[in-house]
Amino acid sequence: MSRVDDVRARTRGSRTAQQYDPLGAMGSRPLAIVLGAGGVAWALLVSVFDRDVPGSPTLSALTVLLLAASGAVVFVASSPFRAPFPRWAFVLHVVLLAAATVASVAAQWGPDRSALNDFMSLLTATGIVMAAPYRPWRDLAVGGVVLAVVDAGAWGAAATVFPYGVPASVAAFLAAAPTLVLTTAAVVFAATFAGLAERVQIRAGSYSVARAERDGIAASVQHDRSVVLARDVAPFFAELRTREVITDADRARARAIADGIRRAMVADADRTWFEHAVVVDGGTASAIDDPDGLIATLDADQRTVVRTFLRAALRAATVDPAGFRARVRRAVDDDPPTTPSATGAGAVSVALDLAVDDSDVGIHRTFDPYLAVLRVTFPDLDVAVRPSSLALRFSYDQH
Repeated sequence: MSRVDDVRARTRGSRTAQQYDPLGAMGSRPLAIVLGAGGVAWALLVSVFDRDVPGSPTLSALTVLLLAASGAVVFVASSPFRAPFPRWAFVLHVVLLAAATVASVAAQWGPDRSALNDFMSLLTATGIVMAAPYRPWRDLAVGGVVLAVVDAGAWGAAATVFPYGVPASVAAFLAAAPTLVLTTAAVVFAATFAGLAERVQIRAGSYSVARAERDGIAASVQHDRSVVLARDVAPFFAELRTREVITDADRARARAIADGIRRAMVADADRTWFEHAVVVDGGTASAIDDPDGLIATLDADQRTVVRTFLRAALRAATVDPAGFRARVRRAVDDDPPTTPSATGAGAVSVALDLAVDDSDVGIHRTFDPYLAVLRVTFPDLDVAVRPSSLALRFSYDQH
């Protein structure tokens, strides 16, 4: 097994729905925001208008603040431009929800006369659902179990001190049940989605991107040679057929045509998939500064993402293909480095610059979905959006 295959095998189980389908996760983000904001609003209304006991207003306020903080963590970490959603953010989210649960029970310490104001037993459940597209199923399972234990412990302790018609163990189970149920649903979703996405990728790999690119380049080469034959060779032979004597000028013209065909064949042989992609979509090969041909070391997934972005960018109505520039270097040779994390002998740094006739808002509106996918594929992606320009910087390990 190669080093790349070994890394993929180790990381396959930790990939998330966001990493397999960044655009889908981007589309589901509003749901997470609504769940977070709705939970804060519910907690605030219950704390003000529907308290079982006078309790502690300070702890009630702390509960609302902890909930708001957990929602803010998810809001910030789930941004497609900070992808992938980091583990530390998920851990912080769970810790804040657990602290809010304890604070909520402590704020209303006393007889539990109404289940409607036990909002935290439901909000810990929706808290796991909020994170379902962003973390692998194992993290979701651990986080959900931790929150269920906290729910059971907090309400079980209250039921032990203030019994109300049911045993403390039943009260603890009922408090933990919503979180356990929705955690199970979130785990099934995350595991099923990752498994299906992995199988789709394996099937798609049977006709690899590299082969598709070679086929595309071959078709382009055949077209170019057909043009040369129709434009230069065929008319020249037609003229020779009408002549009885071949002159030195004819010989010189034949040598010139042969040299032109030879140069075109050499250029075609040296053309990379990246140059082909740029030229086909309106750019020029001279805009690519990659003296060592390092762009060829992208793997199939990375190449697909870069190719898709290039096609969308160079064909956009607001982009001038003549203003496109690309610079590819070994990270250790790149001075100054084009990307903040381009370190190590095997790293390659890439800089792409586009001339865009649009405002900052218009550039974001056009390219945000593509940048979200790039951000998942290249975690150190740095995007600089300015009026009339878009600059991308990222790095990757050679494959």
